[in-house]
Amino acid sequence: MRLPKPTNIIRLVSRCLLLLGLSASLPVAAQRVSYAWHNVRIGGGGYVSGLVFHPAEKGLYYARTDVGGAYRWDAVASHWVPLTDWIGAKDHNLMGIDSLALDPADPDWLYLAAGTYTVPQAGNAAILRSHDRGHSFERVDLPFPLGGNELGRGNGERLAVDPNDGAILFLGSRTAGLWRSADHAAHWSRVDSFPAVATSLAATATNSWRRQPIGIVFVVFDPTSAAKGRPTQVVYAGVSTRETSLFRSTDGGAHWSAVPGQPIGLRPNHMTRGADGNYYLTYGDEPGPDQMHDGAVWKFSPTDRRWTDITPIPRHGKPSGFGWGDIAVDAHDPNILLATTFCHYTPYDEIYRSIDGGRHWAAVFPRSSFDYSNAAWTRDHHPHWMSDIAIDPFDPDHVLFVTGYGVWASRNMRAFDHGGTVNWWFQDTGLEETVPLGLASPAEGAHLLSAVGDLDGFRHDDLDVAPMQFAAPPRYANGYSIEVAGRAPQVVVRTGRIRDASGAVRAAYSLDGAKSWHAFASEPGGEGEGSIAVAADGRGALWFPLDAGNGYVTHDWGRHWSAAHGLPKAARVFADRVDPQRFYAQDLRDGALFLSRDGGLHFEALGGKLGAIAQAFHQPPQRPTDATAYAVPGRTGELYLISARAGVVRGRADGSVLWQSTTIEAADSLGFGRAAAGRDEPTLFLAGKVAGQRGLFRSIDSGAHWLRINDDAHQYGELGHVTGDPRQFGRVYFASGGRGIFYGDPAVSGPRTAAASPKTETP
Repeated sequence: MRLPKPTNIIRLVSRCLLLLGLSASLPVAAQRVSYAWHNVRIGGGGYVSGLVFHPAEKGLYYARTDVGGAYRWDAVASHWVPLTDWIGAKDHNLMGIDSLALDPADPDWLYLAAGTYTVPQAGNAAILRSHDRGHSFERVDLPFPLGGNELGRGNGERLAVDPNDGAILFLGSRTAGLWRSADHAAHWSRVDSFPAVATSLAATATNSWRRQPIGIVFVVFDPTSAAKGRPTQVVYAGVSTRETSLFRSTDGGAHWSAVPGQPIGLRPNHMTRGADGNYYLTYGDEPGPDQMHDGAVWKFSPTDRRWTDITPIPRHGKPSGFGWGDIAVDAHDPNILLATTFCHYTPYDEIYRSIDGGRHWAAVFPRSSFDYSNAAWTRDHHPHWMSDIAIDPFDPDHVLFVTGYGVWASRNMRAFDHGGTVNWWFQDTGLEETVPLGLASPAEGAHLLSAVGDLDGFRHDDLDVAPMQFAAPPRYANGYSIEVAGRAPQVVVRTGRIRDASGAVRAAYSLDGAKSWHAFASEPGGEGEGSIAVAADGRGALWFPLDAGNGYVTHDWGRHWSAAHGLPKAARVFADRVDPQRFYAQDLRDGALFLSRDGGLHFEALGGKLGAIAQAFHQPPQRPTDATAYAVPGRTGELYLISARAGVVRGRADGSVLWQSTTIEAADSLGFGRAAAGRDEPTLFLAGKVAGQRGLFRSIDSGAHWLRINDDAHQYGELGHVTGDPRQFGRVYFASGGRGIFYGDPAVSGPRTAAASPKTETP
């Protein structure tokens, strides 16, 4: 009889122990547990910056987002398939997709121009190329950055495939001019003959708070200028400048010249070719999406070199007050056009339709209905940032347009031409693109509460249903922080941002588990938001607003405030999970820890070895945001301190250290979940680097041993705000940097169980 190898015996024993909720004393690399991962359903939530249909295959189209990667639509299952979840924390800058391109002659080719920011610390961009529709990718590093989450990210497409010779691609960069590849994007060379305006200050945009390069925003081929199999000769490229902006090559990109007669004074956003050979361009005074104050739509006929202003709302020689995002042309009828306004906030943005080549236009939304059932919260939002609109080349009734919070699609676009109503539905199933800024899993009530960037926050009674946002009032434009009382889980506090000048208070509380909310009666000062903590018994709160320079305590929900004493000028505050008199603070400048034993009124620096380590975590080259402290559920005066560069420490509020990691090299976020069977310490979940490997890890023995619970296909870029479920062993929730919220459960055989009311595991 053949005996199993010793390593297989070890794995078998380890697996059996894992199923019992135990952990074997094995090297980290040998320990694995399989998890099933699912998005917590919100539906959209972020800026979908581009859409591309394949012209030769029905039902094949893609979406790109500014921070959440790229997606392919699955026409059979009717949902979006994420394509870039394999990108890990080290390369999270590649989650912002600045452009997307398809080969019109080969549906299997997909190219992503990936790079979120152009700042030096972000690093250079990369082309992600796939010949299996995004099932796998090859990375090709570029010698310059891209800005998938910067100004002009809705322009495009700056990456394009030659329709006659699919090996040839052009890429318009933001900072380095025009680039060309002749081998399916495997290698690139700079087109030195392209005009210098592409890299000049004229191709840079500035708004009230940032200045960023925009460069070349689109490349468009004339497919009729060459035979199949030969390089296309006529190529257009648009530069985001108010000067001469549109350039043309008639020799395959070797030489370039300005297109004569073109309009100046506005920046081009998009250029679309009709089947009749005419081109349509949209313009704005700024590249978007932050702002546009003027714009136009022009038609260009190369045969007679004629430019015609076809702006749906004539400017009459003065700024319109808004710009134009994109224009789409029906693939089979070049007289049918759709154009989107941009930053037309009063009263709201609009789509215009023409069936006579732009001579006459009609507004679409006044005769439209919207189905909000796919994501209930969209009922409170008007479409905005409509930088891309596309007509399905196989179904002119199917029209998609992007917004700052997702994708809307029509069911019957041509009904509009006969006096009917256009029906729209929110086509975001599977597309999750929020940036959560805080998570909490209470011991009773809803299993998950969240504070979400741009969308306030959500109470999820059912993890698979996109609910309404937190009940108003108040309604925040940006959820910032959220905390549940350690011993009173029905008491919840949160902070948020308000974009208007209403003067509303920027902190709120709930006494029924986030079902209903009440604004604090007043603010103690500062610019709102900031961090907020609630006493373990739910009878007091400590708020440290932004720019307040101090923390403030209330015991009557903001009717009266008392200034805390002994706090630093900038701090993050949090509460002990058991003792209502204990609050903690961490200096955001040098990492020092502070403790209050009288309900937050007086603080003193936490000394001892733990206090020294907290400050050591912030020594150069560490940054203040590299370390975070947490109070341990069910343990009075017990803390964990993590560092993005120096691991994990467990200690007490008296400054003593109980344990310090030796295998954890970096810790980005830490969370606590239900204890394993036979144990009384909470399960730990860690996003970080353990024994040389990045990932999401679990420990059931206070950090003595760790299991990696994700895999290389499920990395989601940058992970943060990790927390466990106090009622279900093994369940973990975490926030991504652009792919929304995820939850994971240990994988089991058989069909997936419903997530709405997970069964509580008996210890």
